[in-house]
Amino acid sequence: MLRNTEASELRDVSSAIVTPGRSTALAIELDFTGKVVVVIGGTSGINRGIARCFATHGARVAVASRKQEKVDDTVRELISLGAEAMGFAADVREPDQLEAGIQAVHDRFGDFDIVVSGAAGNFPALANDLSWNGFKSVVDIDLRGTFHVMKAIFPRLRKPGASVINISAPQAFVPMKAQVHVCAAKAGVDMITRTLALEWGPSGVRVNSVVPGPIDGTEGMARLAPDEASRRRALAGVPLGRFGTPEDIGNACMYLSSELGNYVNGVVLAVDGGSSQAGCGSMSDDLGLLSARNSAARRG
Repeated sequence: MLRNTEASELRDVSSAIVTPGRSTALAIELDFTGKVVVVIGGTSGINRGIARCFATHGARVAVASRKQEKVDDTVRELISLGAEAMGFAADVREPDQLEAGIQAVHDRFGDFDIVVSGAAGNFPALANDLSWNGFKSVVDIDLRGTFHVMKAIFPRLRKPGASVINISAPQAFVPMKAQVHVCAAKAGVDMITRTLALEWGPSGVRVNSVVPGPIDGTEGMARLAPDEASRRRALAGVPLGRFGTPEDIGNACMYLSSELGNYVNGVVLAVDGGSSQAGCGSMSDDLGLLSARNSAARRG
């Protein structure tokens, strides 16, 4: 026999279940009031959108970028949204800079509840045209930079309960022409995610990757699909028929960092409208052709 409280709980649960022919709206409130969120690379594009999402849901947000003016501009925006915010300038390739900035955030805000590591570099270049330094620069920012962030944050994470998210890319698992440097670096980032999910899980820290698809209005999109024809071809490769927004990625990060995602650990989550299921459409061929033309132009 059910006690009264058990019966009431069952009624509450059953009222939220959607059944055929019944219109039911399930409202989900994401509240990060008082949570400390750090977004590395959080002053532009996707990462700035992620910072905005957490700021508008009550979090205290810190952002980091190489350029102080970008940090200051982003902090002003986050404060205008009602958030307590701060930032610091650091190059993720320089562990000492990163460590100092992370410590400054910890001194003011305390232990970190959520960290999003999203610093990245990219440019199209065919492997035979890619310089040693060009390959190294992307690996240094994307892969080594991610490791530096992980090393700096771990002693300052809330344990148990922290959520760590690495921003990856489809190139981690979809080979693309003119992207050998990014493919190698982002595959490494996803393995950092999976390895740390194993190592940090016993401390109550969850580590996941989010893989954005083609996100409109970002520097990366402008670089990888620079003209209207390539944009149309890229869009044709998205089964949902639209480009994503920074807020789409921010929503995924909030889900992973909320109670709704508290059993999700070591996952590489593609938020791409299904484009990676189609091999990212024509983007590989377009990048290959663009890079070949650029290379030919340089040779004269």
